[in-house]
Parts: sequence; C-alpha cells; structure tokens
Amino acid sequence: MRLHEYQAKDIFGEAGIPVPESQLADSVEGVLDAVSTIGYPAAIKAQVHVGGRGKAGGIKIATSEEEARDAAESILGMDLKGYTVDRVLVEQGVDFVDEYYVGVTMDRGAGEPVAMVSTKGGVDIEAVAEDDPEAIAREHIDPAFGLQPYQARKVVYDAGVPAEYARDVSSILSALYELYEANDASDIEINPVMITGDDDVIAADAVMNIDEDALFRQPDLADMEEDASQNDLERKAGEYGFDYVRLSGNTGIIGNGAGLVMATLDLVDYYGGTPANFLDVGGGAKADRIGNALDMVFADENVESVVFNIFGGITRGDEVAKGINEALEDFEEIPKPVVVRLAGTNAEEGMEILNTDLVQVEATLEDAVQRAVANAEEVAQ
Repeated sequence: MRLHEYQAKDIFGEAGIPVPESQLADSVEGVLDAVSTIGYPAAIKAQVHVGGRGKAGGIKIATSEEEARDAAESILGMDLKGYTVDRVLVEQGVDFVDEYYVGVTMDRGAGEPVAMVSTKGGVDIEAVAEDDPEAIAREHIDPAFGLQPYQARKVVYDAGVPAEYARDVSSILSALYELYEANDASDIEINPVMITGDDDVIAADAVMNIDEDALFRQPDLADMEEDASQNDLERKAGEYGFDYVRLSGNTGIIGNGAGLVMATLDLVDYYGGTPANFLDVGGGAKADRIGNALDMVFADENVESVVFNIFGGITRGDEVAKGINEALEDFEEIPKPVVVRLAGTNAEEGMEILNTDLVQVEATLEDAVQRAVANAEEVAQ
C-alpha cells in the first residue's frame, strides 16, 4: 500500500524530519485559502500515486493569487496517467541550492534492508541506478541491530554529501530507518532532500510504501487506505475480484494464474512488445467473468491488442470461449484485435466454440504472443 505524499509527510514531520509547511485542499477556494496562509511562492501538487507528476502537469509553482487559481483549476479534476486528481497539497516553496536522494528499501537478493544515499537527487533514482550505479552509496542493515549511527554517517560520506550537511542528512536517514521498521514499510524515501539557501535541510517529497501483509498490525495505516488511491480501472478490478495492475504498454494481457500471466508478460517483452497490464482472472472463471475481464482491458485507452493465455485446470476452455464470444458480440465493432491461446481442460472444445470472425486463435503461447505484439504494432501505426 502506497501512502499519498501528504500522508507520508505527516508521518515524517511527527518523526522530526523537517518538511515544508503545507495544507491539503480539494477545491480552488481551498487552494487560495491555503496559499493566503502559507505565502508565496507555493507549490501545488497533485495527490495521486504516479511518478513524473511534474512533467505531466501535476505540479505547478505559484507566485501570485492568479497563478495559484490557474494552477488549481488546471490540476484539480485532471486525468493524470489514469488517476483523477481530487486533492492537491499546497506547500511552501523551497529555494534550494542542492538536492539529494535518501531512502531505505528491502534488498531481496541480500535478504536485508539497504540504506541508500545519492547526491543526484531530484531525478528518477531508478534511472540513476541503471545509468550511473556508482552515484548511489549503499549500506546493508542487519535487522537484528538496525541502522547504526556509524553506518548512517558512512553511507552519507560515501555518497559525497558535503561535510556541512552530513550530520543533518545522516539524522534524516536514521529517522527514515526507524519509520521503515516501526511501520512495516517495504520502501521509504525522500527525493529530493533539499538544501535551502539558508543551509537548512528539508524533505521536499515523501514516498512510503507499506507491506500490505502487515497491515493487520498497523491499524492506523490501514485506515489511510482509500479508494482514491486507485485509478478507475483498478477500482473496477477490485469490484470484479480480479488481480490487476495497470502498466504503460499497449498489449493487453489476460490469463488465469499469476505465474502464467507473469510468463506472458515476459514473452510480450521478449518479442519486442510492451505489456499494458497484469490481469489474472483466477481459477474456475465463468463466461461472465471472462467477459468482464475483456471489457476492462478494452477500457484502457493505451491498449492496441489483447492476448488471452488460458491453461485449463479448474478453468474450462469451453467456458472461456463462451465468455470471449459473448463479450465480443456485444460490440458493433471490436475495438482491438484479440488473440486467444487455450490449453488444458476442454481446450479443444473451446477452440471449436471460438468465433474466428471475432478472434485470432493460436495453438502455442509463443505464436499467440508474437501475433498480439504484431497486431499492436500494426494498430499503432
């Protein structure tokens, strides 16, 4: 579960991490009231769970009431990568001279948390890790002992943080680790930690992801989970009982079983495509459930083609075929090409039931994926 920026900053502030003065607003009038208290310049920031908010128009700086009004009218209600913005964080503008990255996450390969610090803050840290991995200093943490003060100082020193800021950055890192442990976080970070013109160190952003399997012992955090944290497709998936994750590609994927769907995602990538989603319909899917899954994938405007990968165990191939036919027959014109691969229980019956005027049928997973990727490329042209 990912907390909103304003929620994470509330937690950070209570832990003694310096954060800018801010107020949450859900209307233009609320934004204007907030900036009248906070003053200018002010940052107006969309509160949705997406990266790259600034580039997408979800963060604006206002230096006057007119600019604040324009920013609020522009951001509130906008669609930001599939999420509707219904709240903004109005925050005191920060005049900064440098930016750092500070975070704690789980290194699953090592089986223990790792503290990370970089002087390349304010940019996509994953891109930094890929393009310039040595720019990120790392220090693994034995969970039996926690992050020791000498470790915090060491990783800050290794990152190249200037001596005059090292103590404050080390303190922030130590506080982050305490929050990481106390709240069952899977990832916690500040990007960027800003150095102001007055040499203050302040958390200008906040990311905090909570292990959902630990929410039973974090009731206060569980209460923060909101429908607003999901986009419309994710909310609809929850209503249908699907396991669904929206991705950024154009090849829609529907399968039964998480492993099978993951394998299909990998094959789409292997053959040069880009997955648009992860959608697991589960075992024993009936015709109406398959139809709902297809309707959901078609509702994603990024999808250019769809591939079904169904292996029948509990799920019967003939039921899947009926669901696909029924869903597609409701369309006057099928929005995007659909490729189907069936195997396992009643797969042969399912292949006979499928209306080949509506779908393309392939016998193997490799052929189905290659055809779906080719369809997406053709539609996109």
